[in-house]
Amino acid sequence: MQQTRRKNSQIRSGRERRRRFVYTTKNREYHVMDRRCVAVRDLQSGDWVEDHKALRRRLEGGVRVFSNGVAIPSLSPPEVGAPIFFSYIDADDESHDVITSKLQSVDRPALEDLVKYPETG
Repeated sequence: MQQTRRKNSQIRSGRERRRRFVYTTKNREYHVMDRRCVAVRDLQSGDWVEDHKALRRRLEGGVRVFSNGVAIPSLSPPEVGAPIFFSYIDADDESHDVITSKLQSVDRPALEDLVKYPETG
């Protein structure tokens, strides 16, 4: 069971109920809802990146990088300090994967950002 901390410092045990997260790496914010990347923002310019390869891909988990450089995807939730792994299987059953740089933080999206997400149809 996962424990989360509430604003009043109480600890709640149980399944994570939030549906939206912002995963921040060195250069980008990955906005995820229901484990799908719905928006990507460039941190330097503040602009939404409408053609990023992570868009519409499923957040599978983190990535474990070994000292020899080998990266192995993990199905565990991404942790700060590790890359994020997004994937998509197309109609031809081919996998298209995206691995980000190291995760710096995990937050909730600002309410004003929710209405600014670009159309990813």
